[in-house]
Amino acid sequence: MTEHIQFSDAKDALVLLDQRYLPQREDWFDCTNTEQTIYALQTMVVRGAPAIGVTAAYGCYLAARETKGEGDWQAALNDLLDKLADARPTAVNLAWAVKLMRGLWQDNSSWSYDELCANWLEKAKELHTEDIECCEAIGRHGHVVIQEGDTVMTHCNAGALATAGYGTALGVIRGAVDHGKKIQVIANETRPFLQGARLTAYELHKDGIPVTVACDNACALLMKKGMVDKVVVGADRITANGDAVNKIGTYGVALLAKEHGVPFYVAAPLSTIDRDTPTGDDVPIEDRTPLEVTHVGDTQITPDGVPVYNFAFDPTPNRLIAGIVTEVGILTAPYEESIRKAFLEK
Repeated sequence: MTEHIQFSDAKDALVLLDQRYLPQREDWFDCTNTEQTIYALQTMVVRGAPAIGVTAAYGCYLAARETKGEGDWQAALNDLLDKLADARPTAVNLAWAVKLMRGLWQDNSSWSYDELCANWLEKAKELHTEDIECCEAIGRHGHVVIQEGDTVMTHCNAGALATAGYGTALGVIRGAVDHGKKIQVIANETRPFLQGARLTAYELHKDGIPVTVACDNACALLMKKGMVDKVVVGADRITANGDAVNKIGTYGVALLAKEHGVPFYVAAPLSTIDRDTPTGDDVPIEDRTPLEVTHVGDTQITPDGVPVYNFAFDPTPNRLIAGIVTEVGILTAPYEESIRKAFLEK
């Protein structure tokens, strides 16, 4: 599954499968400027750290196209890039992609406007392709943690839809299937946005991989009954010490896995590792609109006037993580050292 993020040369637009409406219908959303790109990121037309990074790279190009004809286009472009980088605070791939594209511009300051646009579009397409290859490498390295007959629990969606294709956590699962292993998956529903029930189940069912959706609050019982052999999740940011920040509820799943002796793995590309942030407690946690909690679709389920908490992510301490599966291999504790070595070997 790679068609959900496309760049249309004919439209000069980034075309995204609108994940807000899956699995009921497949609608497409066109981004032709910075405002539309930020809207797509903030409303979760597109979501998942690697997919956000790829979208941001194309967004830089679209921002450049938007400044055509302005007197001081460089200043206008820098302003748009700042807005793009600030669109969502937790997933590090967004700021990573904008920083990378900016660095390319700074290293080639003599480029004309047209040269910048052409080179940025080429770079965005390159990052798009590299992300798919990276996820496939994660699958090749990570399949070894899954054994024949395993039932694997995952939380949120870290599949093709959360990347440019193939997936991180689901990349590990797909890697196991590609190696002939017969496995099953439990997709936690992942309240309140239901990425597991809507997106993970959609992907796996489409690929013919056996999947069962479970309520988030059934995790403890499923593990106690011996129905879970492994947990594999993605991450929106991994800090220098190996803490993993992922969708809200992941920390609770990791605690339950530890209690029940179930190995808990994180799968993510090196671009998701933020070596400038010491621990998960130092990561800004996005507090999203209350409507995601107070409503299911158009139906209100909470009383008027009652406040809600809607933190979108939580940090899982490194002590609960059996390994971090990356495109260069599986990192293990002590994570500070294994992360340092991974970047040296990249």
